[in-house]
Amino acid sequence: MGRSGGGGPAILLVAAVLVAGATVSNAQLKVGFYSKSCPTAESTVASAVRQFADADSTILPALVRLQFHDCFVKGCDGSVLIKGVGNNAEVNNNKHQGLRGLDVVDSIKQQLESECPGVVSCADIVVLASRDAIAFDSIDVLRSKFAANGLDDKDLVLLSSAHTVGTTACFFLQDRLYNFPLAGGGRGADPSIPEAFLSELQSRCAPGDFNTRLPLDRGSEAEFDTSILRNIRNGFAVIASDAALYNATATVGVVDTYSSMLSAFFGPYFRQDFADAMVKMGSVGVLTGAAGEVRKVCSKFN
Repeated sequence: MGRSGGGGPAILLVAAVLVAGATVSNAQLKVGFYSKSCPTAESTVASAVRQFADADSTILPALVRLQFHDCFVKGCDGSVLIKGVGNNAEVNNNKHQGLRGLDVVDSIKQQLESECPGVVSCADIVVLASRDAIAFDSIDVLRSKFAANGLDDKDLVLLSSAHTVGTTACFFLQDRLYNFPLAGGGRGADPSIPEAFLSELQSRCAPGDFNTRLPLDRGSEAEFDTSILRNIRNGFAVIASDAALYNATATVGVVDTYSSMLSAFFGPYFRQDFADAMVKMGSVGVLTGAAGEVRKVCSKFN
C-alpha cells in the first residue's frame, strides 16, 4: 500500500466484522493489491490475526484502534509503529495510552518479510489487521479533525461506533468522573451522566485508578452491533467523546438513525456503512509509489 511503508493497499480486515468487499476509487488503493507481488499477504495477515485473537479476543478492537490512531496523525503511514525516537514518537503521546497491537504488526511483518521481502508495507499491515478510543477531545474538535481529513459527521459517528467492542482504562474516565468543569464553577462529575450509571462507573473507577478496564459498550462489549449507539442515546456512554455525539446537533440525528431497531431491516445499514467509513479513513494521507518506503522492521526506519 502506498503508505509510509511503501507499495499500495489491499483489503480492509475490520476486526470483528471481517468485511472483504469494499474498495477505494483511487487506482493505488484497491482490493487484492498484493495478489501478484505477494499472493499470501492477505491470508497471512488474516491467519495471524485469528491466532492472536484465539489467545486474546480483546486484540481485535485494539487493532481497529491502532489504525485509527495511525491515520489521524499525519495520515495512514504506519508512523504510529515507530519506536526509539525519544518523546517525539507518536506512540509515546498521552492520547495513545493503552495502544496495543504493535506486536501483532511486528509478527505479521516478520512472516511477510520471509515470504515476500520488501513488498508489503507496515501501513498496509495495520489496515489489513485493524480501532479507536479518542477520549479527550470535545465534539467540535473531533468534527474539525474529521473534516480536515475529508470525513463528515456521519463518519464520526460510525467510526466512534468501533467502541461497540473492547474496553477502556479508567485513565480515560478520571476527568469525567471527578474533575469535570461545572457550569457554576468548580469541578466534579459530568452532570450529564445518569445518577445510577455514575455510581456504577465510580464504583469501578476509583479516584486515581488508571489501570482498571471496563467495557466501552455496556452490556454488549463482545458483540459488533449497534448497542453502543443505543447506549449513547440512552445516556450510558462510558467516555465523554461518545456521550458528546448525542449532545451535538450535528450528530444526534445520525446516532438516532443507526440506533433505531428498524435500521437493520430498512437501512441505513450499520455494518456496511461502518466498513465504508473505515475504508474512507484508510485512504487519508496515503503515501503511494516512491513517496514512501517499505520498512523491513515496522518499529524503525530503514
